[in-house]
Amino acid sequence: MKLTRSALALTVGALAPALLLATPALAAGPSAAAPAAAPAAAPAKVAAVTAGESPYDTMSDAELRAEVTRILAANPGKGVTGAAHEALAGTTEDVRTFLKTGLAKAQDDDNKVAILRILFGKPGKGVTREANRALDGTPADRVAFLATGLAKAQDEDNMVAILRILAGKPGKGVTREINRALDGTPADRVAFLATGLRLAQAEDDRVAVATILARPGISAALYAECQRVLNDGTPEVLRHFITVGQFQF
Repeated sequence: MKLTRSALALTVGALAPALLLATPALAAGPSAAAPAAAPAAAPAKVAAVTAGESPYDTMSDAELRAEVTRILAANPGKGVTGAAHEALAGTTEDVRTFLKTGLAKAQDDDNKVAILRILFGKPGKGVTREANRALDGTPADRVAFLATGLAKAQDEDNMVAILRILAGKPGKGVTREINRALDGTPADRVAFLATGLRLAQAEDDRVAVATILARPGISAALYAECQRVLNDGTPEVLRHFITVGQFQF
């Protein structure tokens, strides 16, 4: 049975804790559920068919059931898995109907659930816009979104996030790495947001600490803390010192 948007949302809501754990941090790049609009395995060889006829129309019961078994072996989503097992428990015509029409419908339901999982993670505007377009579109639109559209929309959101950082007038290290990321590939932008920003900020913070050390009349306590941070501090310790710690001496 075709699932409505509200029914799918209730399904995802019931699975919220698992979905939130399964959804990747978007800033680190898409980790989309891969669509499987058609089974990976090719159907069993059958006799030639006339135009408009399905190859499944001429397959025997054993061949039909073997084809469904191959689909299940690919570990499809819950919708396809449930519909496949239901078909296998039925008659030859139940199996044939599943392969001819039920598989595509069940796969589309699984794709809708995958897209709702992405939305459940509260992605950026680009991903949200394209995910909703896919949900309101055709089954082919949903396959295309999961195959390529998600990655493109996520890169759009990553660019926006990087430009916001640049608008804050960061230090030389961060600015340098931002421009490299913007001039690079989608993977470069993912890497910048995941790790590059942290390391470039630490570089700028070390420069800022050295600048404090060079001030005339710096107190002994502040001097000692600067030395400690430079010698032993992680990027997080450096950031805390520049934003908070230096004002406590």
